[in-house]
Amino acid sequence: MDRSLAIDYERLASMDTKIKKTRKRLLLRVAAGLSAAALVLAVVGVWQRHNLLAHVLRLRPELAPQAPAEEGVEWFDDYYTVEELAPGLYAIGEPRYHQLNYNYLIVGEREALLFDAGPGVRDIRPVVRSLTSLPYTAVFSHLHYDHVAHGQFERLAMVDLPHLRARAGEAGALPLLAKEHLGHVEGIEAPVLQVTRWLAPDETIELGGRRVRVLYTPGHTTDSISLYDEDARILLSGDWFTEYLGIFLSNGSNREMRASIQLALATVSPEVTIYPAHKYEPGTRAPRPLGYTDLEAALAGMDAVIEGQLRPSSRLYPTRFDLSDRVVLYADIPMLQRNVVSYPELLPPDP
Repeated sequence: MDRSLAIDYERLASMDTKIKKTRKRLLLRVAAGLSAAALVLAVVGVWQRHNLLAHVLRLRPELAPQAPAEEGVEWFDDYYTVEELAPGLYAIGEPRYHQLNYNYLIVGEREALLFDAGPGVRDIRPVVRSLTSLPYTAVFSHLHYDHVAHGQFERLAMVDLPHLRARAGEAGALPLLAKEHLGHVEGIEAPVLQVTRWLAPDETIELGGRRVRVLYTPGHTTDSISLYDEDARILLSGDWFTEYLGIFLSNGSNREMRASIQLALATVSPEVTIYPAHKYEPGTRAPRPLGYTDLEAALAGMDAVIEGQLRPSSRLYPTRFDLSDRVVLYADIPMLQRNVVSYPELLPPDP
């Protein structure tokens, strides 16, 4: 073989080796860059998980078509429905709103209570006035935007928690924080609530011939309460206890949820009927009620979640745990779940 040709072959082989090494280094750099970008996206996704979920919610239609009223239900107008669940207890529904909110009016002999007021798509006050001429007080199960309307009530009662009382001051003007109101998900500005009465946890409200007990039931939020009519054995649970327990937002807590369920089990009758603030099936009827056995099953499930014995059925955000055949828990990412109890003196201790 010609010597010059042999040298050329050696050079070509050497160049090929260099090209392969260079290509490998480039691929490694590209892979490292992609990994870094993926890591950044993952970090941003975790950090902004609540806002990302809010954008998903915004994709839903504002109002659904008006459906025929089911038996026992009447349309007040083209938005609100009214259903009498028991003597002096009315469900005021918003079945056209995408979250299917239900608010409750409890009527006594002297006065009434409005438990939740929806997102404020329409004014709920004329509905209340169509059902009673008595003076009434609005009470919110918690401070999310889809329960406080715009806070436009002459008489408004609030659970007496130190952080809320301190913020409201002596004048009782309570500005809601963005993280507790969450109205930005639907472009609703957080209102300033004018509190006219503070309700102590475990306080009994006298309505005249009807007594309603205030239960402090955090878990969904730190400020969540429920109302218990002991004589009628009816518990209005807001968002705290529904078919889908949500503790994945910024001030949810699995330990508070567990303690609240334990408190409810020690307080309510085994024959209790539980009406939540949302429904998850189509139609105009009020949400399907839950009961004492659902509380028991949820408590056992929460114990298993906290102790790491129940595996999630979905690890996406929000993480899903099937607590029973009726009750599902949606929690934050496991390593970011809040395990705090803000006011342990108001709740049963951990077992």
